[in-house]
Amino acid sequence: MTSSHDAINAFQQRFAADPDFVVRAPGRVNLIGEHTDYNDGFVLPMAIDRAIWIALRPRTDQQVNVVSLDLDRSASFGLADLRHEGASWIEYVKGVAWALLGAGYQLTGWEGVLTGDVPRGAGLSSSAAVELATARAFQAVSGFAWDPPAMALLSQKAENQWVGMNCGIMDQMISAAGEADHALLIDCRSLQTTSVPLPHGTVAVILDTSTRRGLVDSAYNERRAQCEAAARYFGVPALRDVSLERFEAEAGGLDEVTLRRARHIITENARTVAAADAMARGDASEMGRLMDASHASMRDDFEISGPELNVMVDCARQAPGCFGARMTGGGFAGCAVALVQADRADEFAARVSADYEAATGLTPAIYISVASNGASVEELR
Repeated sequence: MTSSHDAINAFQQRFAADPDFVVRAPGRVNLIGEHTDYNDGFVLPMAIDRAIWIALRPRTDQQVNVVSLDLDRSASFGLADLRHEGASWIEYVKGVAWALLGAGYQLTGWEGVLTGDVPRGAGLSSSAAVELATARAFQAVSGFAWDPPAMALLSQKAENQWVGMNCGIMDQMISAAGEADHALLIDCRSLQTTSVPLPHGTVAVILDTSTRRGLVDSAYNERRAQCEAAARYFGVPALRDVSLERFEAEAGGLDEVTLRRARHIITENARTVAAADAMARGDASEMGRLMDASHASMRDDFEISGPELNVMVDCARQAPGCFGARMTGGGFAGCAVALVQADRADEFAARVSADYEAATGLTPAIYISVASNGASVEELR
């Protein structure tokens, strides 16, 4: 796994000097609450022990120079002349600079090396980790106060308006504000968070199907538009404001597809709040049942699962020590997540890996995950 030492060593080799700072921002896995964030609802993610790291030092001009160690690419831009140029990885960095400047922050230029071990395109929010690491880098060299919700909102703005991905707030919020050994129940309207420990004796296991999707070009924006149409039908700001009882009484005027999309969001919000309650009580069995129900809703009503994800979830549920499993992330490809007895996690991982490969011919990647803290900075001088 990547660590701060990898970023620092690469910086030393590239610049023949020591960096002044190393920043870290984690990826995330969402335990339950999918596509509810942009409906002002509830989500229950945890920051994971896979992250993006940037080793950096300030510059005396307004230039930002970044080396991506993993992509073997370098890119530069000037803070005084920000221009959108295609779909390169540097646009995530540039977008955060644009959002910070637009919010009135005075920024200092910097140069650094970026590396990480959050798998790209797997539904573990590598893009949000890059954005929050970038925000932390600018905060380190520019000296403004670090406010996790504010930085999450500005990073989301960068992804929405600069990169062009109409995501909700969950990914950026958990990367900014994650808490070791806990998931966070996030109210995506108020940004209020509640720390929730995993049930005693359990771990979250991430199950990467080794399939990928391009999120910006996917049906994500279509799903969001369908949810917004349903909210207009009910005359509310967001589907979070529609109870299940009202939905069942009044949904008859919706077309069938929009009805199913809305039903997923409304039931998923209820499941997510119930899951946080179950976790707080240490009820792993109930948490697992809710995860299973969430997957069925995403598969059938929201239609964002995929063949490999469904196979992976089935393999997980049949493996030893599994309480429940579901696809996680934007959908169509990428990862599932399972809640598993900690003392059976290795056995579980081996069984799922073998069964999934036998069923699909694909070799999965399986991560037994530990919940980590959100974006942080270490001053090296």
